[in-house]
Order: sequence, then structure tokens, then C-alpha cells
Amino acid sequence: MSTAAAWLRVGLVAALVLVLDQVTKALVRADVEVGEKNEVLPFLDIVHVHNDGVAFGFLGGGGALVLIVVFAAVALLLGFFARNPTARWMWLPTGMLLGGAIGNLVDRIRQGYVTDFIGQPFLPSFNVADIAVTCGVIVLVIVLELNARRPAAA
Repeated sequence: MSTAAAWLRVGLVAALVLVLDQVTKALVRADVEVGEKNEVLPFLDIVHVHNDGVAFGFLGGGGALVLIVVFAAVALLLGFFARNPTARWMWLPTGMLLGGAIGNLVDRIRQGYVTDFIGQPFLPSFNVADIAVTCGVIVLVIVLELNARRPAAA
């Protein structure tokens, strides 16, 4: 795959994640009051929570520090991808991570917090962007392992 095609795929995956994330958050903000909890299944609730931290509330109230951490993580991710754009499947986790990071960043810049809405027992609430970031990390580890085991081209 060419470098341009890899970047295009990153952009498409990131855009898909971003749109899905922002649409679901807008629906929750429009239809669920802050603090409200609606049971969907015994192990799954739709809630409306404001999170001013990063993953699972870490760095809550961090304000500018949170933005700096997010911008640094995105810069590192893009720098890593720029050095490895044609590595097999690397576009997928990069797009997932980028889309998730941007989705939550949009909330932080616009509102000062992230809208979380998926609630489960014993877990902090989360959103589509958080799912994309978590799955993106898992897929990144798998892709890195697969590429490390791939024989070098002659």
C-alpha cells in the first residue's frame, strides 16, 4: 500500500469514529439530563456524565494539563505513523486512536469536559471515543506484533 493510501485510510477511520462519537454524544446531551440513568440491559445503562479528566477520570480538573497531554499523545501517534505508514494494518489503530482523541478533544475545547454516556456496573462511564481509543491500543499492539513477526522483504 502506498503512503498516500495509508494516510487516506487513517483519515477515513478517524472521520468515521469522530462522526459516530459526536452524533451519539449530541443525542445524549439532547435527550438525557445530566446525572440521569436509563437502564438498557441489566449490565448496561445510558447515563449523562461530564468528565473533565482523561481516561477513567484521571487528571480530573487538570484543565490545560489535560489538553497538553492529549496534544502530545496525538503528536507522538502521528509521528510514529509518519515513520511507518506502509506497515501492514498500521492505518487501522492509528485512525481509531486519532478519531477517539479528536472526538474527546472537540468536547474539551467546546465544553470544558467530555460527555460520557455508557454506564456499566463497576466501571466509570465512557463514550464512543473511549471505545475507539481502547480498541485502538489493543489493535496497535496486535499490529505491532504481527509486523514484528513478518519476515523482512529481500
